[in-house]
Amino acid sequence: MGRATDNGTKDSQFLVDVRNVTKRFGDVVALNKVSLSIGYNEAVGIVGDNGAGKSTLVKILTGAYTPDEGEIYVKGKRVKRLTPQKAYELGIEVVHQERTLSEQQPLWRNIFMGREITNSLGFIRISEQKKETEKLMKKTLGFTSGGITSDTDVKVLSGGEKQGVQIARTLYFKADLVVMDEPTIQLSLSEAEKVLNFVRGLKRKGKSCIF
Repeated sequence: MGRATDNGTKDSQFLVDVRNVTKRFGDVVALNKVSLSIGYNEAVGIVGDNGAGKSTLVKILTGAYTPDEGEIYVKGKRVKRLTPQKAYELGIEVVHQERTLSEQQPLWRNIFMGREITNSLGFIRISEQKKETEKLMKKTLGFTSGGITSDTDVKVLSGGEKQGVQIARTLYFKADLVVMDEPTIQLSLSEAEKVLNFVRGLKRKGKSCIF
């Protein structure tokens, strides 16, 4: 199944509205009646100590976990069971704390991994994927140097740039909400600033982001 197209209407003032969500793991209460609203074209930072439940909330928003209690609304409509596939169809994409890039592969393969552009016979259209990757690099990532091309291996990029590649991938596939699981936790201050610049770029493009 593909992603539903947006007809330009907004059924609610919030893109995603989480109401009184509770999640337990045995006797441990990871989330207790948590509510969170994310508007259209809004960047929201989730702040808390280790073990506060930030990653649990991210997994609920992206369908990886099912809450024990509470309700989730997306674009004004209640979603009774949010799965990863359903989240994707609703325009919710995740950038994981554990990077999901293949370090030994070039940029263009990482952008389209698992979602390749193919022709009518099912053959991968490599030249088109490289062309689209070049566009993303310049317009989304700001890679204007000739030293980095669509054929550049991901392993040569910095930590912040690798996060940017994951963000660019979500944008290409029409995400409305990009959910980032503690994206700066293993980065230096300068690399963390690169990630924050990517977040600002998402907002400029009319997208929403949780980080």
